[in-house]
Amino acid sequence: MKQLFTLVFISISLIAFSQNKAKTLLNDVSQKVKSYDNIAIEFKYVLENTSENIKQETKGDVTLEGDKYRLNILGVTRLFDGQKLYTISPEDEEVTISIERDNEDEGLSPSKMLSFYEDGYTYEMDITQNIQGRKIQYVKLTPIDSNSEIKYILLGIDAVTKHIYNLIQIGKNGTKTTLTVNSFQTNELLPKTLFTFDADKYSDYYINRID
Repeated sequence: MKQLFTLVFISISLIAFSQNKAKTLLNDVSQKVKSYDNIAIEFKYVLENTSENIKQETKGDVTLEGDKYRLNILGVTRLFDGQKLYTISPEDEEVTISIERDNEDEGLSPSKMLSFYEDGYTYEMDITQNIQGRKIQYVKLTPIDSNSEIKYILLGIDAVTKHIYNLIQIGKNGTKTTLTVNSFQTNELLPKTLFTFDADKYSDYYINRID
């Protein structure tokens, strides 16, 4: 019985140690991100579902400044000026104007992609990998909400720069999405109008307003 209690105590201690290390690392990442005036990222996005024989790959880029962002992916631009979200589709010649909702895409909207983990997850240290000479430490995030469509997330963090290298999201439906950062630039000199929607440029487009 004494040995059982000892094993339980050791197990609890190891779990607590892992959680504390993960929390410290995530806090370091958060502080690093918040220290920048703006961040410009180029990334690769892969969606896979083996059972459905689905694999989609695409590249995109996003520029973040506070809550504002400009995301380009799949030929569509999503522009958030801090109040309204403009989704611009040249192929459809349409602009959708709406309000960004915090629960969109399970909270992984561009404005929160570097800070989403701060709320709603439990976390623990996972594996460490050497990727092209970089030490990438993974933290496993599990949603607190049992109704979440996300099973867990692996967040890969560069142990030296404290920048996010990649994010692997595993869904309960078997879907795996991977976002890998190819370029991470900070404190760039941005055009003043980068996060401003210019209606004159899209005067020929259909404007779809969603309250």
